[in-house]
Amino acid sequence: MIEVFDILSTLFYYGLLVYSLLLISMYITLAVISIRESVLYMRKQSFVDYKVIANSPLSPSISVIAPAYNEGRTIIENVKSLISIRYTNYEVILVNDGSKDDSLERLKQAYDLEKFPYAYEEQLLTQKVKAIYRSKNPVYGKLLVVDKENGGKSDALNAGLNIARNKYVACVDVDCVLEQDSLLKMVKPFLDDNTGRVIATGGVVRIANSCIIQDGRLVKVNLPKKFIPRVQTLEYIRAFLLGRMAWSRMNGLLLISGAFGLFDKRIAIDCGGYDVRTVGEDMEMVVRMRRYMHSMKQPYRVIYIPDPLCWTEAPDSYKILGIQRNRWTRGTAETLWLHRKLFFNPSHKLLGMISYPYWFFFEWLAPIIEFLGITYFAFLAFLGYVNWPFFLALLLMVYSFAIMFSILAIVSEELTYHQYKRKTDMFKLMLTGLLEPFFFHPWAVWSAIMGNIDLVTGRKSWGEMTRKGFQKKSEVPKVVTPG
Repeated sequence: MIEVFDILSTLFYYGLLVYSLLLISMYITLAVISIRESVLYMRKQSFVDYKVIANSPLSPSISVIAPAYNEGRTIIENVKSLISIRYTNYEVILVNDGSKDDSLERLKQAYDLEKFPYAYEEQLLTQKVKAIYRSKNPVYGKLLVVDKENGGKSDALNAGLNIARNKYVACVDVDCVLEQDSLLKMVKPFLDDNTGRVIATGGVVRIANSCIIQDGRLVKVNLPKKFIPRVQTLEYIRAFLLGRMAWSRMNGLLLISGAFGLFDKRIAIDCGGYDVRTVGEDMEMVVRMRRYMHSMKQPYRVIYIPDPLCWTEAPDSYKILGIQRNRWTRGTAETLWLHRKLFFNPSHKLLGMISYPYWFFFEWLAPIIEFLGITYFAFLAFLGYVNWPFFLALLLMVYSFAIMFSILAIVSEELTYHQYKRKTDMFKLMLTGLLEPFFFHPWAVWSAIMGNIDLVTGRKSWGEMTRKGFQKKSEVPKVVTPG
């Protein structure tokens, strides 16, 4: 019996070591490529005059689709943000997905809406569209509000695709605030002379908690005051600055954030629109579009833009965070299962041999391995079969790398887009990185485990994401100087 436990503990330790080294190697490789590509991108952008695209009547037409469900608290500010984007040829389609709050009434009052007989072809099957509204005020001529029966985010996006009349569609979370030049930068790759047809572009998403919003515009960037949104800020910087740029360069990007992505509408519809069976509609849509282009034997690209283009409100409590991460896990697992034929499929080249396996082993499987490892370690510790020197050395290696990687992300942010101007913000982010493995990461792992359990048991709920709303300029407390 003792020999069996010795063998099992040895396999356990060295298995964790090999997995950790593989994960660290992948992260370092992606970070190096991402930093190099970000530098090249910034150099190229210094020669671009976006005024030409912004003012040209020949700019590609874009329909911005924003699904909304019970967003009454922030809906007016969000729509202001969408209709004030610096772009010539675009429309905004706000899809009210059967909201139970006063979202629609607020929109009617704020934008002077009236029912409009709007003809469109229902190419994608959706829940019933009850009414379409336009504003009586020509100032809001870009806005179209669709009121439909509840069918979920994917169904609302498909309704928007049916109604959209423009060549490209930008799918946006309605709780997001877009930068004024966001569409300009997102559409540019579609205009460039690439080696293949660009089917989708995605941009950086940043955390808007504690930032100041005025008339639908971000007027001041602040680092979140609360720990949970602040650690998510660090998470997003790592993911976007040190990961996705590399996948874009290799044309192996599997995910464009559902918060903000721009797609070729014709291809999005031809491949069947958004899948209502999954809660990870953003990732699944990108993978299916890629498989569709592969089946058509057409060269294509999915491009990532490293500019901060979209700001979103992050969960600020462990409860809401757990709901979000649970859903992310279920969405990832559902997408990987639906497209399991890609797994080490050489006919799909990099997509099948690198991108899919990476997401399988290092995105979906990582929290499961970590949780099982901790559980098994506790079992070995109880029986007295722990090799403490080896375990502590492995733990120190993983923790040190996590801290180093976070610092690299912070430095990269400082040297590139420098969104957080105060020196104290950098120190706060570094302190957050030191605390993250103890006070944030375990909850994220547990939420992922619960997401997998919910997936196995058949739970399909999206989860209620309570919004507190953005801080407005008028709500910022004034500092009174004595005297």
